[in-house]
Amino acid sequence: MTDALPLSPLPRLLVEPIVRAALCEDLGRAGDLTTDSIVPAEARFSGAIVARQTGVVAGTDAAALAFALLDPAVSVSVARPDGSAVAPGEAVITLDGPARAILSAERVALNLLCRLSGIATATASLVEAARPHGRARIVCTRKTTPGLRTLEKHAVRAGGGSNHRFGLDDAVLIKDNHLAVAGGVGPAIRRARAGVGHLVRIEVEVDTLAQLEEALALGADAVLLDNMTPDELRRAVAMIDGRAISEASGRITRDSVGAVAASGVDLISTGWITHSAPIIDLGLDVA
Repeated sequence: MTDALPLSPLPRLLVEPIVRAALCEDLGRAGDLTTDSIVPAEARFSGAIVARQTGVVAGTDAAALAFALLDPAVSVSVARPDGSAVAPGEAVITLDGPARAILSAERVALNLLCRLSGIATATASLVEAARPHGRARIVCTRKTTPGLRTLEKHAVRAGGGSNHRFGLDDAVLIKDNHLAVAGGVGPAIRRARAGVGHLVRIEVEVDTLAQLEEALALGADAVLLDNMTPDELRRAVAMIDGRAISEASGRITRDSVGAVAASGVDLISTGWITHSAPIIDLGLDVA
């Protein structure tokens, strides 16, 4: 999909608290009343989570962990690892083991897998649309589901995208409201330089070429070119001339991403791939 390094799985230490919390939410105070009253304790289940539509898979580790946390005796095999393209009817995960655990964990596993695969698929669609027009990387934002940021940003990588900052402590990103309170680009950058360590990068959001010129003169490491037209972006990239990382942002869609990439920017950031990506339909089928 890209020339990036192979996707590494997330450490279990990061994934388990999220999956455990989701299981606790679903099991509530009394456990799975339906399964526990209907399914004998000794019953076995053999089946697979199968794709119902075309997409890119993400979240297999989280889904597998949902079953393992309820019963380590469940045998889980990932047939299509994160980052894999799938077609309708293809098995993503195969399962065999105690039926109660598999049925009780089914919804949590599918919720995570469908949601994260939707993000990976949306990301892949933008990556594919942008690729013929330039070298820009598609990056996500902090517009993620509260509590799921680690998994959702991993899903972006599974779709061939890259991650922007993970939180407020990653880097300085001076946005329009910061500029309004600080009194402009100059005061904001100077205060940021004085307030953070030497390894912290500073990015500034600019709406005009005049603001861009000021940010470049003050040595901003990156500039976020907000809601600019393709022509304005081309002019901005020419002004930057490699002196800073250029990032385009603002209502990026599959239809518009090609023109944005053709401007020559380094990055194209979009919140849509995490906050509004439709899920990919996957379901658990009995063998």
